[in-house]
Amino acid sequence: MSMQWPQLLCADRLGSSKPAGAEPQRSPFQRDSDRIIFSSAFRRLQDKTQVFPLADNDYVRTRLTHSLEVASVARSLGTIVGTAICDRGELPGIHPSDFGAVVAAAALAHDLGNPPFGHSGEDAIRVWFETSKVAHDARTPLKKNEQEDLARFEGNAQGFRLVTRLQMPDNPGLRLTCATLGAFTKYSIEALVPDKARIHEGASTKKFGFFQSERELFAEVATRCGLLRRSPLHAWWARHPLAFLVEAADDICYRLVDFEDGFRLGFLEYEEVRDRFLAVIGDPALRERAEVMREKKERIEFLRALAIGMAVQQTAEFFLTKEAEILRGEFDQPLIDHIPAGDELETIKRRSVETIYSTTRGVEIEAAGFAVLGGLLDDFVAAVSDVARRGKHASPRSHKLLRLVPEQSLGPGREVDASPYQRLLRMIDFVSGMTDSYAVSLFKKIRGISLPGQ
Repeated sequence: MSMQWPQLLCADRLGSSKPAGAEPQRSPFQRDSDRIIFSSAFRRLQDKTQVFPLADNDYVRTRLTHSLEVASVARSLGTIVGTAICDRGELPGIHPSDFGAVVAAAALAHDLGNPPFGHSGEDAIRVWFETSKVAHDARTPLKKNEQEDLARFEGNAQGFRLVTRLQMPDNPGLRLTCATLGAFTKYSIEALVPDKARIHEGASTKKFGFFQSERELFAEVATRCGLLRRSPLHAWWARHPLAFLVEAADDICYRLVDFEDGFRLGFLEYEEVRDRFLAVIGDPALRERAEVMREKKERIEFLRALAIGMAVQQTAEFFLTKEAEILRGEFDQPLIDHIPAGDELETIKRRSVETIYSTTRGVEIEAAGFAVLGGLLDDFVAAVSDVARRGKHASPRSHKLLRLVPEQSLGPGREVDASPYQRLLRMIDFVSGMTDSYAVSLFKKIRGISLPGQ
């Protein structure tokens, strides 16, 4: 069996029984991008860590600028691939730009579910769930698969929850097209799939892509897009082919662009960054052209742009060589691991880990993030559990804390949810949705470290 492009580019909107309406100015997939950009979750990315937490340098990229850059690279990748596929004449009514628009929209949304403090924020939530007494008490009534959702908290699953349920909850969700949601979901598998049931291991199984609360929503996406089901007993499908391009766009950006940031902040020498970028480009003669430029930062920007262009071209070409295997669900590896520049990109990643990602200030703030996120979860989960258990007889502090929580994270009419799983999810929605600055500010206030106005 093989997945088919006409169905993979399904323009039906999740949550709607009507086909996506025609609009001469914008395709359904372009409207997906517009819905994401105008969402509150997307705006909050301006104060969420990309590499340098709570940076005091206005040049450093945030999750917002990173997402915009990834979407730009993704659009190029999708359009190159789409042009080659559409040139065969087998997809009437589909334009190469449709491929680019789907991948770009998915890329815009790819980091929406990340909590404060970047990937260390995900670790902080997992550690809290495993070590906190409050978490232990709250998790006891949960089913095994519900516990697994939270013990392995995953920003990708939180992102799927955001766009399908939490943003515009009365809609519900942004009602994106199934094609965009399929391309968004890098890990098309639920959290709990026993080892004995695993018939396949690959890039799409390293993490999970949706919580139990959104399991049926992703099943609908998979059905409408015609994804290949890997297990009859578990929520597990082959990855949407365009998810490989979203993943590649993210990989290209965070390797090359983070490396550029490392130079701008003084963690890497100009010569090293220049030579690494030239190695990706594969044309040593460009060194002389770059050296004509007066400013070193301009030279690095020039070479970074060329390096991205080369990585994009190689990635698109490799995708097309593996297209048949991808459509059959047989190929399941990161694309950039196999392109000619792959080894150099891996070297850049390794050097970034040694230098950029391990700065003293960054590590200090990320370590503090464990205390901030763990403390917020302890306080708010304890409060909601107290009110769920004792109602109006709960402690005054519990009632006051819950007044700080938006209705969406409590329940209709600000009544706490009767389900222990939903209560935990809603508190994690609240905390993980915070910006870095707001999380620090709220933690200090509720712990009495600072007071409003001080």
